[in-house]
Parts: sequence; C-alpha cells; structure tokens
Amino acid sequence: MKVTAAVATGKGNPLAIKELDLQEPGPGEVQVRMVASGICHTDAVVRNEVYPTPMPVVLGHEGAGVVEKVGPGVTTVESGDHVLLSFYTCGTCDSCAMGHPAYCTQFFGLNFSGRRADGTTAFSDDGEQVGSHIFGQSSFSSVSNVVERSVVKIPPTVPLKLLAPLGCSVQTGAGAVLNVLDAEAGSSLVVFGAGAVGMSALLAARVANCSTIIAVDIVDSRLDLAGELGATHVINSRMENAAARIKETTGRGVDYAVDTTGNREIFRSMLDSLGSRGHAALVGLAAPGTEAAIDIGSTILTGAKISMVIEGDVVPHTFIPRLISLYQDGRFPFDKFIKAYPFTDINTAFEDSENGTTIKPVVVF
Repeated sequence: MKVTAAVATGKGNPLAIKELDLQEPGPGEVQVRMVASGICHTDAVVRNEVYPTPMPVVLGHEGAGVVEKVGPGVTTVESGDHVLLSFYTCGTCDSCAMGHPAYCTQFFGLNFSGRRADGTTAFSDDGEQVGSHIFGQSSFSSVSNVVERSVVKIPPTVPLKLLAPLGCSVQTGAGAVLNVLDAEAGSSLVVFGAGAVGMSALLAARVANCSTIIAVDIVDSRLDLAGELGATHVINSRMENAAARIKETTGRGVDYAVDTTGNREIFRSMLDSLGSRGHAALVGLAAPGTEAAIDIGSTILTGAKISMVIEGDVVPHTFIPRLISLYQDGRFPFDKFIKAYPFTDINTAFEDSENGTTIKPVVVF
C-alpha cells in the first residue's frame, strides 16, 4: 500500500515527506494507522547519525493509532483496537524475563538497526529499501507495520492525539521517579532539565507526595510552567549555582535527583546536590564516549547511589495504563506541556523542540 512518511536521509538534512510503499504485515506484526506521534530527542539523535542507523529511514517511536490488520501469529490485538506504541524487546533474555525489558540484551539492535532480524524493511521507495522498525514501529508514517511486543492496547475512550508521548518520554521521566528512585512521601527531589522527560518526573514526584520538588533549567518559561505543575522551587542554572542553591534550600541536599540532560557538567551538579544517602538517576541520552568526572573520594562518604535509567525501567503494558488512570484522575496533567503540529510541519516541530519553544511536540496525521 502507499503511505506518506517523513524520511531521514542524512545528517543535517530536514526530514523528507515522501510517498512510500508499505508491505503487508509480516509474522508477529500489527499494521497501525497512525493518529499521532510524539517527537523525542532520540529521534533527533538518530537523524543526526549519532548512532549507526542506516539511511534512509523512517523514524518515530511514540506512535498512537488504530489497528488496521494483523499479521500471522498476532493474538493480543485485532482490527479496530486503539493502541499506543513503545520500545521493542526480545522477551526472552534474563532482563526481559525478570520484568526489566528496558535492559533487554538486544535493545540497541532491535530499536535502532532500522531493519527486521532478517535484514528486510517494511518500507521501500521505487524498489529501494527504506529503513523501518525504529523501536519496532517507525511511527512517522501514516501507516506502519509494528512488532506486536511494541503495541499496548488502550481504551478507545481516551484521545489518541494526547496519549502518544506516554510511549517513551513521559514514561521515562515518571518511571525514573516511581519505579527506580521509588521516591517516598515527604522527601525532597530535584529534576535537572524541564523538558518533557523532566516535567513527567516532576509530575511523578507530585504523585509520590514529595514535599520539596525543585526544577532546574535555563529557560524561564519552562521554569514558570514547572511551578504551575507543582515545583515548590525553581532554579535558573545560568543565573546561579544549582547545587549550592539546592543545599541552601533543603539544608542538607536532596533525597532524590534526576538528570534528564545527559550533559556531563549537569550530571556532576546533580551528584553535588545530593544529601546523605541520596539516590540519583541519569535518564538523559548522551553520545557514546561521553564521560563525566566524579569525586569518588568525597562522594563515597555520602553513601550516594547512582542509577542509569532507560525508559524509566517500566513494563509498558502495565505502566502506560497506570499513567492513563492517573491522568484521568487529574493527578498527572501531562497535557499541559504538549503542543500539536500537522504532520506536514514535522520539521518545524523538531526545530521548536530543539530551540526550547515547545516542550513536547506531537505531530497529528
């Protein structure tokens, strides 16, 4: 069938809107007509060739849509079901079997290769292969073939245009706080970076009933929104030393900290903001080879704990419904930082995300 897709063609190039050919869904695949897709920093990372994903390729990994048809062997969804799409895992390695699929031993190859296991792709352009199956989905296409393990069935009463970001960025921030840090009621928590992942972590801190919630960023408008969403304190780290201000605010340093930036200097600032036996989570994606200095001589005396977190260490099929319930109860208003764009304006959406104009862009088909 003919589909309309945004194709990454090489570093520095805007995505090209093209008509492609899409195959019938193969074994274990679900054909989904997209309603919306979030735009995530990871999409920009792949587009900019930080990872060795072959070009051309259809990106997108926060899809939301309706099942058109299913391939052989699919049992969990059927035509007409509303679905959200998340990351792809093997389902058989030790991490998957133990309920930590985000640490699947095949995670990188499955999510970033742009190919099925047999080397084929679902898309083609005049007979030439175009990469597919990014995060098992490649949701920057009007219709896409998605691996069944990436598909989460959701109630048809919830708006798909709104829910798309739950599949990656929102679950990453929320999962870091609720699953990995397991923040306690009455505790203190700081989030470095008030983007979509950071705002989701902030909202999760509210769900966890943290008493002190600090947001750190360099954009005042984002800090203003963080305050509206529940941050008790905000810090512009361009204007003052964040770690020093945090220790002044809390009197001892924070119990929990989240770095959503992947910036080596901010990572160090996060560690410096911790109190005794504090727990820090790094969720921000950095280029391979990025290193950060840690004063192990002093840090060991604090008993600090550092967790490296992928996708919030969530099981999407159980965590996404939890987030939907929290949203419906008015306890997780992530819609406050989403802005919708027509699919044809996808490059503008990328630009607005990169320059800070929009916290979470969602393209709507």
